[in-house]
Amino acid sequence: MEKMLRFNTISDYNAFNNNATKHPLVSVVDFTKAAPRQGHKMYFGFYTIFLKDVKCGDMMYGRHTYDYQEGTLVFMAPGQVAGVNSNGEFYQPKGHGLVFHADLIHGTSLGKRIADYSFFGYQSNEALHLSEKERNTILDCLNKIDDELEQSIDKHSKRLIVANIELLLEYCVRFYERQFITRDHVNLGMLEKFEEILNNYFETDKPQTIGLPSVAYFAEELHLSANYFGDLVKKETGKTASEYIQSKLIDIAKERIFDTDKTVSQIAYDLGFKYPQHFARLFKQKVGKSPLEYRSLN
Repeated sequence: MEKMLRFNTISDYNAFNNNATKHPLVSVVDFTKAAPRQGHKMYFGFYTIFLKDVKCGDMMYGRHTYDYQEGTLVFMAPGQVAGVNSNGEFYQPKGHGLVFHADLIHGTSLGKRIADYSFFGYQSNEALHLSEKERNTILDCLNKIDDELEQSIDKHSKRLIVANIELLLEYCVRFYERQFITRDHVNLGMLEKFEEILNNYFETDKPQTIGLPSVAYFAEELHLSANYFGDLVKKETGKTASEYIQSKLIDIAKERIFDTDKTVSQIAYDLGFKYPQHFARLFKQKVGKSPLEYRSLN
């Protein structure tokens, strides 16, 4: 699977899958029309949603391998690389896909909100697993988009197509929330690990060598994408991952402030701040008092 296929336009991807191009910026792809093929890495220059109905080998997503099961949705943003490792075997693609170029949604409500759909930044092992009813809902949305693409393009076309894409994405938000809920025991285990790693962070020299703890650091430690990790923390705690980390940071700072053997600047450096004034500003913002004012309470 060393060769990489690059798809910068919707028409290029349609041609690869033997689908007609009904609109230059959007397509509902029927993979059963594609010829049998071997796995390849693929670069996509547009938003891509895969609903696969066949087990066709291990899916490669960036540098990671994912055992791609039937009946799952995978989302990709422009510029991402994915593919299938079929171990040299030919397979017949099945299922459906929705591909749309960023140019389609510029100037629309979806264009303004597309970054809110954080699952476009999830890894494949965080794919959306659908129930049969949810799968039928997704297929219904795809059919509505495809029906609109069959119409002659008029002044209503773009608005209706984009509205139906937005509807599909909103359903995906709902289904992901359901998936988070049904995986509560797994999520709680992740949060416990996160809390443990976060506590250990400040008991080592990592703040001095790495700096302030970041969302990306903990996501990598937990083998999650930053987006998925952030959404998981927000659902379980009501805080963003950044807010949760900052809260822990301030709690530790409050404790260390009362160590009068150290200056406030030394405490700031020990916590990972490059500049003590940044620590003082954050502390005042979160606590309502400067570090020195807080220390004077002791």
